[in-house]
Amino acid sequence: MAGLPVAASAPRARAFGGVLAVVLALLVAACTPGSQNAGQAPPAADRAVRTDITALGPITLTVWDQEVRGGQNEQMERLNGAFQQRYPNVTVKRVSRSFEDLTTTLRLAISGNEVPDVVQANNSRAEMGAFVSANQLLSLEPWAKAYGWHQRYPASVKQYVSYTPDGKQFGQGNLYGLPQVGEVVGIYYNQAELDRLHVAVPRSWDDFEAALASAKAAGATPVTLGNLEKWPALHVFGTVQDQLVPSDQVTTLAFGRSGASWTTPENLQAAQKLADWVRAGYFNSGVNGIDDNQAWQAFSKGQSVFLIGGSWYAPDLRAAMGDKVHFMAPPPRAGRPLSATGGTGLPFAITSRAAQPDAAAAYLDFITNTDAMKVLTATGNLPVVDTAAQQPPDRLSGDLFTAFASVTGQGTLLPYLDYATPTMSDTIGAALQDLLGGAKTPEQFLSAVQADYAAFVAKNG
Repeated sequence: MAGLPVAASAPRARAFGGVLAVVLALLVAACTPGSQNAGQAPPAADRAVRTDITALGPITLTVWDQEVRGGQNEQMERLNGAFQQRYPNVTVKRVSRSFEDLTTTLRLAISGNEVPDVVQANNSRAEMGAFVSANQLLSLEPWAKAYGWHQRYPASVKQYVSYTPDGKQFGQGNLYGLPQVGEVVGIYYNQAELDRLHVAVPRSWDDFEAALASAKAAGATPVTLGNLEKWPALHVFGTVQDQLVPSDQVTTLAFGRSGASWTTPENLQAAQKLADWVRAGYFNSGVNGIDDNQAWQAFSKGQSVFLIGGSWYAPDLRAAMGDKVHFMAPPPRAGRPLSATGGTGLPFAITSRAAQPDAAAAYLDFITNTDAMKVLTATGNLPVVDTAAQQPPDRLSGDLFTAFASVTGQGTLLPYLDYATPTMSDTIGAALQDLLGGAKTPEQFLSAVQADYAAFVAKNG
């Protein structure tokens, strides 16, 4: 997917799957300068919280982020400048890297001799979970109480930055990071195509499926999908699953907790639905042979009516389509609450060896407070909190803000399914390719995913 201003900080296309660490990247990480204040900080539970940062004397905070694009970089520059004006005794030393570079260098840097004070760490088990397990990140609970972070963030958002102290349980426990931006997966639609086909904008899931059938009958391609990289189909399947499987079961599966199963009648219904859509011709041909960029570009050129995907597509689609493109949260089935797959951008965390964790916490508070959400909005980002209170800069942004605020406020934001286990991204990605290509039945697809999930749950406890 395109990593663009309205997109979350860590584009899902890049977060999906493992990252190969090469020798060059490790050498770069080993030579990267860290905080001038590096040193072993005492455990958060044993330290009184100080919020009078100006009384702490001269401080240098080294911050590693991956906000390198357009509005992402702009909001960081603006907020860092404002923070240093607010606290003139603090110098923010920003190290900005691409998502790939941050991922390949952070693991070594965080365990080295010169450790950054504040880092953006991928929410996943393989990264944030591993850092928590190794005691390389501080629990934010003492500062959460001091700054009111538990009131700032709804539970649907906090679950994405919460781990138990041993790093085993994801989605519960203590806060270990604060996100700035949100992600939501929904349905983009081409209003001009709907008008041409005399199809109304769907208001329910039944309406949406009827619209797919009408578009196909009229000779149009209902949904464009490019699944060469394997991750895009995950969002399509998740959108279908959210309508058929109880939300608590989806959450249990996606966070890799015990107590659920992939091989249930509801999950089979979801897998069968996706296979039925393929047989009905609702997707373009050769979905596994074209990449994600080709898919969204085809949609932007009017070659399909719908595109199922996340908020990260919005800037490119707006630039290409203008007012013809709209976005909506998946309209729920009758009797079901509003729900959507989604999450947050990479959260900001405090390393356990930060010399001035109170200053680091003040920084996290500053870049995620109400005023920061206004800066995020003004720079084309999707603020993760106070979303409904913002004035969107354009109509498509308004659609996104409405969808995210509704799902996180009145509905249910459901985790990405590849969060479940360290290997789930590869497992479910390959299994979905096989399902879409007819190489696996729905039952075989679920069996493959269940094997990965069950093995991890049995080992993780």
